[in-house]
Amino acid sequence: MQTASTKIWERMGCSWELSEFKHDTVLGCHLCNKSIRDISWLLNIPRSAVSGIIT
Repeated sequence: MQTASTKIWERMGCSWELSEFKHDTVLGCHLCNKSIRDISWLLNIPRSAVSGIIT
């Protein structure tokens, strides 16, 4: 079940549950010109989840 504070990203059969805070942090890092690799490393989430949020 999806709550207001949880975003679920599904891509190719995989799903990641990210808090709204992490989702917004990914977008903020992207706006500060951080690379997908750097954002993934900083927040300890898969690169595919980061690219799914950005695109």
